[in-house]
Amino acid sequence: MKWSWRAGAVSGIAIHIHWTFLALLAWILFAHIAEGETLGVALKGVGFIVVIFGCVVLHELGHALAARRYGIATRDITLLPIGGVARLERMPEKPAQELVVALAGPAVNVVIAAILFTGIIVYQGIGSLREVHVVSGRFFTQLLYVNVALFAFNLLPAFPMDGGRVLRALLAMRMDYVRATQAAASIGQAMAIVFAVAGVFFNWFLLFIALFVYLGAQAEAHHTALRSLTRGVPVREAMITRFRSLAETDRLSQVVEELLSGDQQDFPVTKDGNIVGVLTRPDLIKGLADRGPESPVEEAMRRDFDLVGDADMLDRIFEPMRARGIRAVPVERNGELVGMLTLENIGEWMMINCALRHCAPRGSIARLFASE
Repeated sequence: MKWSWRAGAVSGIAIHIHWTFLALLAWILFAHIAEGETLGVALKGVGFIVVIFGCVVLHELGHALAARRYGIATRDITLLPIGGVARLERMPEKPAQELVVALAGPAVNVVIAAILFTGIIVYQGIGSLREVHVVSGRFFTQLLYVNVALFAFNLLPAFPMDGGRVLRALLAMRMDYVRATQAAASIGQAMAIVFAVAGVFFNWFLLFIALFVYLGAQAEAHHTALRSLTRGVPVREAMITRFRSLAETDRLSQVVEELLSGDQQDFPVTKDGNIVGVLTRPDLIKGLADRGPESPVEEAMRRDFDLVGDADMLDRIFEPMRARGIRAVPVERNGELVGMLTLENIGEWMMINCALRHCAPRGSIARLFASE
């Protein structure tokens, strides 16, 4: 995610902090000091927020580790002022698996709350559970109630919260996945309208939540409908079959001529009939800037590339491509290069099929393939 930087990693999953999260901490510190509180009290308030977001990270790790169980990798976890975002390469295809992944995050909050509850009862007594207010009270008692609130809020049946995915998984056990998504999204949008009305009369922050939920439900429904187009479709249906391949010894200046004279932007590189690399447009531009137009292709190409078969299923290929930012992959059949699969061509293929089926506006596809 843009404007964020890596703070560490847990179990091989990178943890990123968005700059707006630091802005939130700065605002909390300023708010305490503006109220005339001491620096120590202000820092304690900031520390409490940091601990809460530590619980949020554990919540997202619950999703990530549950997804890993089904062979689904997590790109990273990013901390934002509104919470954490775990970017999975794809969602599980089976409803039962999605149910497990969706519930894994709230389950972490239950475990944290149970540990805190036990500790409070043992060391402070049950009476301390009543000694809590919105902005004051004992540290661990407040943290207990925060985790209970996180559990309850995330299980609201509305995308993009966990409860929306739980609802979809349950519905998908009885109906088509796309229909289940549309039903869950409609329920989520209805809840968003309720939040908006309540926000007008009680708390303006509910308006922000309403917008977040409404747009999230809408986006999930559109993306699921679009992704459904690729299920059961082989790669050969969407790949480019008219393409130019390069040799390692070709000059970048030759590639520039090819790029400007046609529509192809990403090129496979072959040697003795074998695919040895891929030269994408960004690689070409970087190579021109770093090495000059007379440098050979082998100095700018990517040697670590994915290779897919023309009979592979498109739905298993394009999500990892989009998630990992892979622009193009060579397509082979029995060891022979037969095509190139690019995100741009997949998008065009989806737009054509969407127009034929009247399934979604073109803008939805554009957003789906927008670079992050």
